[in-house]
Amino acid sequence: MQKNILLIHTGGTISMKEDHKTGEVKPGSKNPLMDYIKELPDINLITKELFHLPSPHITPVNMLQLKDYIEEEAKTKDLAGVVITHGTDTLEETAFFLDVTLSLSIPVVLTGAMRSSNEIGSDGLYNLLSAIKVSVSDQAKSLGVLVVMNDEIHTAKNVTKTHTSNLATFQSPQYGPIGIVNKGGVFFHHTPIPNKPLQVSSLNKNVFLMKAFAGMDSSLLKGIEQLNPDGLVIEALGQGNLPPMMLPGLKNMLDKNIPIVLVSRCFNGIAQDVYGYEGGGRQLKEMGLIFSNGLNGQKARIKLMIALETTKDRNDLEGIFST
Repeated sequence: MQKNILLIHTGGTISMKEDHKTGEVKPGSKNPLMDYIKELPDINLITKELFHLPSPHITPVNMLQLKDYIEEEAKTKDLAGVVITHGTDTLEETAFFLDVTLSLSIPVVLTGAMRSSNEIGSDGLYNLLSAIKVSVSDQAKSLGVLVVMNDEIHTAKNVTKTHTSNLATFQSPQYGPIGIVNKGGVFFHHTPIPNKPLQVSSLNKNVFLMKAFAGMDSSLLKGIEQLNPDGLVIEALGQGNLPPMMLPGLKNMLDKNIPIVLVSRCFNGIAQDVYGYEGGGRQLKEMGLIFSNGLNGQKARIKLMIALETTKDRNDLEGIFST
């Protein structure tokens, strides 16, 4: 019996071609993968080109549209899984958005390519076939949204792009992949802890992301404050510390009930309220900043944007970011 797999194309390098004269990589009039993925044994591909966008053009609104489309299709069709092709620059953000908002038990798998379809060593078609293998695997059910690239299976929460051009760019710092894909099939060696999905029907919150640096003061905070932010994520130093010159600006924002979430600018470890000196994590926690449990900056911004659609209560937000 054939399994129905919803294959959604959104654009990105996986859908582009290289101009051999200039070396320029750009979208064409259609996705070139459509010419190769037509028939697979025991699989009925339901194909939709929802977007045809370079990865930097993807917005949170597009992510919400993608989530809504998947849910509608899952209601009306007997789907065994979902595969999404996506540009790699923002792939981890879309994957994480879907991971924290979808409540489907069927596998949802994102993949992409580091080399366009006509480049030597193109990885797009292979990654797509690997993603489809994972999407039909019974072991992939109820594991959350997955990212399949370069023979590896990663969770949306932990995976990040670590290299600008290397085929092995997608890694999960600290934790590693939860499984592998090879000619023998799909093999999982870890099971992620499931999270309760967050509800979202619209995205209207303005959330900023900034990185801390040595000697930073309140100047940028004052500039952001003038833009009427709904929330702010800061990639803090080390375990979650900030230069003391930032404290007045942080206090002004907190006094205006603007939630501030702290992550670490390190890609290993988590932010913690350990240090008790001025600007240290202990003082920041006491001031009211919220510490995220291991997310990077771009994912924490996505999560705060979604959470603020339903609550601004600090205790609620702290609970959401503690998982």
